[in-house]
Amino acid sequence: MNERYLEILAQYDLTVESIRKGRSGYICETSAGTVLLSEYKGTQKRLEFETQVLTYVREMGMDCVDDYIRTSQGELAAVGEDGTRYVLKRWFTDRECNIRDRKEVRAAAAQIARLHRILRGIERNENWNLGSIMTEPVETELERHNQELRRARNYMKNKRKKTEFERCVLDNFSLFYEQATAACEGLTGLRQAESGAPIFLCHGNLDHHHILMRAEDMAVIEFHRMHLGEQMEDLYYFMRKVMEKQDWNAGLGLEMLSSYERILPISAVQRKRLYYLFLYPEKYWKQINFYFNANKAWIPARNIEKLKNLERQMEDRNRFLEKIR
Repeated sequence: MNERYLEILAQYDLTVESIRKGRSGYICETSAGTVLLSEYKGTQKRLEFETQVLTYVREMGMDCVDDYIRTSQGELAAVGEDGTRYVLKRWFTDRECNIRDRKEVRAAAAQIARLHRILRGIERNENWNLGSIMTEPVETELERHNQELRRARNYMKNKRKKTEFERCVLDNFSLFYEQATAACEGLTGLRQAESGAPIFLCHGNLDHHHILMRAEDMAVIEFHRMHLGEQMEDLYYFMRKVMEKQDWNAGLGLEMLSSYERILPISAVQRKRLYYLFLYPEKYWKQINFYFNANKAWIPARNIEKLKNLERQMEDRNRFLEKIR
């Protein structure tokens, strides 16, 4: 191991027994248990914010979340000789949620609801005046995506000699773009109607990689994108990853929603928001965005197949949308 990291670990009151690379840092077995050492590029205020919130989450009974370990001097970050800062936090070695296992994804949806319920109990602190906590509305980002879709479509239309990928996009563009615009309009309308309504803390990047299956509980990790916003975006992000892998199985989608609602009911407005989030063809945009920012003269065959598969899944996806509308 690099001596630089040994120097950092020496700033903590623990004995290091073994070290291995992993999860964008070093996983260490120590006298304090399994910990993760990683470089930290955020601000001190952001670190204090995460610590404050996650301490509350643990106090409210959800113990298996990130827990930053302080240095022997009581600091949340250790500083190397070159000025680089590092954080050390408790780590979980359990496996990720299996998104092909119906039982596990239902349990994960319920765990997300428990996390959301706890986060709703945290009063907004005036010291949270950080850009990373107050993010832009999702519809603003999606409108940028729509502009990118139009720009890519116009580029393809004007090409004299078109690739198979480009012909495929031009054939089904209107089908997906219609949903993209309807989703943006719907989300914008909800935002205007809910002006002044409370917003709550969200995980911000909640997928199966961040939910770990333990023997008696589930760990939720990596809160570095936690912010004030719409909690339905957390649920949507997790569910979309599952639904894409499960061919938009409407029954499974409803089971996940039911598991969530047994812990935390979803209001009519929240359900509409969830519907519009799912209505947006996110994976379609991703394929076109990849094309537009890559070498347009050659697109891998697997990307062409992904695009065709999105069209094949459209009927099942629409069936699920009708169920949650």
